[in-house]
Amino acid sequence: MFRKLALTALTAVALAGTPALAAGEGGGHVENIRFSFDGPFGTFDQNQLQRGLQVYTEVCAACHGLRYVPIRTLSDEDGPGIPPDQVRAYIEQNFIEVWDEDLRDYRPATPNDNFPANDAAGAPDLSLMAKARAGFHGPYGLGINQFLFGMGGPEYIAALLSGYNGHDEEMAGTYLYGNDIFPGGLISMAPPLYDGAVEFNDGHANDVHHMAEDVAAFLMWTAEPQLMARKRLGFTAVILLIILSTLLYLTNKRLWAPVKRAAKEG
Repeated sequence: MFRKLALTALTAVALAGTPALAAGEGGGHVENIRFSFDGPFGTFDQNQLQRGLQVYTEVCAACHGLRYVPIRTLSDEDGPGIPPDQVRAYIEQNFIEVWDEDLRDYRPATPNDNFPANDAAGAPDLSLMAKARAGFHGPYGLGINQFLFGMGGPEYIAALLSGYNGHDEEMAGTYLYGNDIFPGGLISMAPPLYDGAVEFNDGHANDVHHMAEDVAAFLMWTAEPQLMARKRLGFTAVILLIILSTLLYLTNKRLWAPVKRAAKEG
């Protein structure tokens, strides 16, 4: 009985959006995925982000929102890179509406609005999910995996979406689904993906594994939309530091050369 109550409480916490245990702290093992944005020089794959947006729109948006993501950022070159006219068409095709405080009613969204929140099912918002979750932590004390592969947030999402095992149980009047990755092994979210759930225009594989990776990459972008800009800034800073260090070394050597020469002659 205690085990049932504990699992039910854990599920309630997860649905409420409270940060839960990372996969390495009670969940299943999460394998690294070679995402295009990994490493100091990695970049987002626009085609993958567009496929991930499609998976989110057709599957995830029924229960989850993206309240911190401006719709206009779908046009960002470092993001999905969707032309502005197609962004407006996306809003119209999906009947996206937002709450207007002035009108005290819903109105059609514009590109300047954020994606609407979706609290109907009590499911957590996905805007920052890839940062809120961690899949692995790398060698302790060194942080090499963090530098090369990140914290494993998108890997955790992809593993969770493809980790359903069919060992479902009913506990305290709640139906829970077996999942090898979720802490405790049971989750209240039914398997959202199945092979062929989404048809991609580019003919990309649409099995559960690939769709999970695509939407995980998209959610990584929603959590870190400035990731590419930060990498460019960091690379520029490193180059400038190298140049500055070289100039300081040469200046120091030139300034002290006469002193050293006089010391040798004396």
